[in-house]
This record gives sequence, C-alpha cells and structure tokens, in this order.
Amino acid sequence: MESIILLSILAGICLIAYLLGLRDQKIAEKVLIKKLRDGFGQAPMREYKQDDLDHIPGYYSKHKESFQIDDTTWNDLNMDGVFARMNYCLSATGEEYLYHLLRSPRQEDDFTDQESHVLFFQKNDEARLKCQLIFAKIGRRIRYSIYDYIDYLDKAPDVSNARHFLMLGLMLAAIIGCFFNFKVFFIVFISLVAYNIFKYFGIKNQIEPYLASFAYILRVIYATEYFEKLDYKELKEDIDKMSAAAKKLRPFTRGSFILMNNTKVNASGNPIEILLDYVKMALHLDLIKFNQMYKQIMDNKDVLDEIITITGKLEAEISVACFRESNSGFYCLPSFEGDRYDGKDLIHPLIADCVTNSVDTKKGLLITGSNASGKSTFLKTCAINAVLAQTIHTVLGKEYKAPLFRIYSSMALKDDIFGGDSYYIVEIKSIKRILDSNNEKGCPVLCFVDEVLRGTNTIERIAASTQILKSFAESKVMCFAATHDIELTALLKEDFDIYHFEGNVSDNDVHFDYMIKEGPATNRNAIKLLGVLGYDKKIVDDAQTMAESFLETGVWA
Repeated sequence: MESIILLSILAGICLIAYLLGLRDQKIAEKVLIKKLRDGFGQAPMREYKQDDLDHIPGYYSKHKESFQIDDTTWNDLNMDGVFARMNYCLSATGEEYLYHLLRSPRQEDDFTDQESHVLFFQKNDEARLKCQLIFAKIGRRIRYSIYDYIDYLDKAPDVSNARHFLMLGLMLAAIIGCFFNFKVFFIVFISLVAYNIFKYFGIKNQIEPYLASFAYILRVIYATEYFEKLDYKELKEDIDKMSAAAKKLRPFTRGSFILMNNTKVNASGNPIEILLDYVKMALHLDLIKFNQMYKQIMDNKDVLDEIITITGKLEAEISVACFRESNSGFYCLPSFEGDRYDGKDLIHPLIADCVTNSVDTKKGLLITGSNASGKSTFLKTCAINAVLAQTIHTVLGKEYKAPLFRIYSSMALKDDIFGGDSYYIVEIKSIKRILDSNNEKGCPVLCFVDEVLRGTNTIERIAASTQILKSFAESKVMCFAATHDIELTALLKEDFDIYHFEGNVSDNDVHFDYMIKEGPATNRNAIKLLGVLGYDKKIVDDAQTMAESFLETGVWA
C-alpha cells in the first residue's frame, strides 16, 4: 500500500511539473507574440554578441550562384550592417538564407514568387505571427552553421554498428548460457558488460560534438509538422514540398530520444534516468542510435538541404516584409529596364534622417567635392540600393529604374600586411578584378570606386586614373567614381556625367548640405578645416598661400 501511495505522489509531481511546463510555454508564446506584434514596423532591437554571426555564411558557402557579391564589395558597403538592419529572423536557417539572398543579386527579373510571399506576410499578421512562432521553435541555438556540422559529420569516427551488435549477441548468448552453467556464464556476462562500459566513455566523447547538429536537424524536421497545420493557399506549394521532404527523414527522428535525452551521464538525481544511463552504458543503445541517425542523415543530405532552403526562404521573406514595414513610405519596388541608372530620392539604410539624393545617368558619374561632404556615402547609397533591388526586390527611395547589374566596388581598402602588399598594390588589384569581370559573360557591370588610386603620387595618379576610368567608359562598365583630383573632371567630361558635393566653412565651423550638384566642385575646404580643428593660424595661412601660389603659377614654392 505504501509503495502505491509513493508511486501516486511521484506521478502527481510529474503531472504538476508537466502542467507547469505547458503553462510557462504558453506564457512565453504570448510574450513573444506581443513583442513581434509591437515590433512590426520598427527597426530590429537585437544586440549581437561577438560570435552570434559565426554561422551566417554557412548556407551561402554551399550554394553558389552565377554571380554573387564578393568579399571586397560586401565589406566596402558594410553589408554586415545592412544584414543586421533587416534581420528579423528567429531561426538560424532564416538568418543564413537571408545572408545568402543579400549576397546573390539575381541576374534575371524573376521575383514573382518572392514578391507574392513578401506582400502576403506584410498584409497577413496572423500568418506571419504563426510562422514566426514556428521559426522560434527552431531557434538560433547553434554556434556554427548546419552545413559546417555536416562537413564535420563527414569526419565522424567509425559508424559501423557491427561491433555493438556483436557484443549484444555475446551478452544474449551468455544469458542463455546461465541456464546451463550459471557461475561461468554469469562471470562472462559481467565481463562483457564491464568491457562495454569501459569502451562507452571513449566512444561517447568522440560523438559528443556531433550531437548539437543532430539536435538542430531534429528541430528543423519537427518544425515541418507545425507548418503542415497551417492553411494558407499562398504557402501551400512550399509547405507541400517541405512535408514531402520531411517524410523521407522520419526514420531519423524515430527513437532519437535514446540519444538526445541526455548528452552526458545524468546529473539530475532522477533514479529512473540514472538507471537508463547505466543501461545505455552497458548495451550501447545510444551509440547504436547515433550510428543509425548518422547514416540516415548522410544518405539524405539533399533532402535536408531542401527543407532548410524552404524554411530559410520563408523566414527571409518575412524579414523582407518587416524591413519594408519599418521603412513604410520610404521604399519602392524596382523596375529593371533600359540602360540608365535612374534613382529618385535614394537613402542609405543605416543613416537616420538621411538626406535624399537622386541620380539619372547612362554614362556613369565622376564626383568631386570637399572632404566629408558626402561623396562616399552617396556612392554607398547607390551601390546598396542596387544590391537591395536585385536581392530583396526593395529600394529605399521613391523610384528606381535600371538594368540588372553585376555589382562591384573598390572603396574601403587597406594594405595587406600579411600578404606583403602596399595600399597601392591592393588598390590596383581591386580595380583590376573589376576590369577582368567585364570580360566574363553576364549582365553589365556596375562599379563604385572611391578616391581613385589615392595610394600613389599626384602626377601618376591623375594619368593612371584617367586611363582606367576611360577604359571603364569604353567597355560599357557603368562606373560611379569619387575623386579629389579636380583635373579629372576636365579630362573625362566626355566620358562621365560630372557632379559634386560641397561644404562651406564659416565662423570656425563647417556646414554641409549633403546634396549632389551638377558640374565640378567650385570650392575647397581641406586647409580651412585645419583652422576649424584648432591648428596654429600660421600653419593654416602659410598652407593657403602656397596653394593659391600653385594655382596661379603651376609651381610649388
């Protein structure tokens, strides 16, 4: 009777713990829904830790397209910052697909499916929130990409179950032998169990690093069951494909609790779980299950990739919908037509209260202007919006018309200490890669070059810059270039549309309107800025005298 009461109490405690767990889960869901609903139309508030984005390039690195943004351009434009600005994803699969999307500008105007999904998620709060709750279940609890883990799985130790089944067979034979000679065969059985336990910890430590990938894969597969419960015709095709793929991986999930319940010897004190741990050690049940799951996932890598692609794509589309809503009234859909770059009232996605600027050119731009007047920011604004147009089908501006491009830049370069290249060598290599790309088949090249050949002397810089920029124009590369060399505007006026930015220094302060204007720059402020920043008046006056003398005589004195 006492044992029945004790078991009843234990069962009651377990039931209460289960119900409390359900309650906490419901509360957490309500909190998340409120957060997502209140945050729709706002910039993401997430603060990133140092290793939060380590996994991000995983999907991109395994899915190469005909054209993708190279590392130089990505870093020049601070596309990691742009990614963070539009990253509303709650799962690692969504983050990785969004990163891949931003690095893979489309070379054909085929945005119909993507656009229909983005509009659906913009307008349908219920569907968007239900999907986001599913993605939250998948989560971001992963240090490295699943594709890194799959590569790691290729290096897994011996995954044959033959030795484990042999030991189980010998144990069974020993148990049967006990009916004939208990003393001898019991000693044999205990010896076999002791040997298995001794070997268990070595093998368990070898497979431990792989269990994080299995846990993540399981969450992705289980998520497909939640998607199957959704009834939205706009998502049906993707959900059907996802479900069909998931069925092929059902064997991976069966009995997975044997392996995934505890990754180390149980420390909870639960006697049942402790007993189960010893059974695992003796019989190697979890090691056998690991080998079975490993074989199933390695035989179905393409199926897993299909599920990750579909789930990632859907969440990336939700992120685009959220990004658009957070820029409501300041974005447009691009139109891919003609041979001009025509952007009206473009803004930079990372600058609050950004001054808008417009550009309409067929030849490309050569931009001059004073320091800190907005030349570099304007180049980045045009470049980023070209990338966004061909990736998320969204432009931050009132209007965007242009052909599809292959987009490159040469802007925020640094000397290569480890490679032994000076700044100038890095710079000419960077520009050379753009010239070479134009010899490859594909869409026309659009490039952005800031401070052309700043790493060398004035005479050779002007000569080389002139010929490089002429080469761009003659080979139909649309180039937006910024320079301090006003001489280039006269040398290249037939090849480029000439524009400038300017600033005015007055009352020991500098004022910029950050508006692009036609024609070459008409004033200089570099020497005046020395005075604004407190340099000795003699230094400023003598520098100004030297500059004016050179402009009059052409000789430095």
